[in-house]
Amino acid sequence: MVRFVERYLVDEKGKRVGVLLDITDYQKLLEELEELDSIRAYDLAKASGDEVIPFEDAVNEIERDR
Repeated sequence: MVRFVERYLVDEKGKRVGVLLDITDYQKLLEELEELDSIRAYDLAKASGDEVIPFEDAVNEIERDR
């Protein structure tokens, strides 16, 4: 799990209205989201019952068809 330091932007009443993250923390968060999207896509493909082929085989097939 990604851990990072949060800093908040507050309005004149002290209500939190935004978050500031260091750019490296932001990039880590984006990487984690991309990985989660890939896992979800894999899970959906597996649950669909369609034939699943390894990624490298798919890439080779695409290259062959060009």
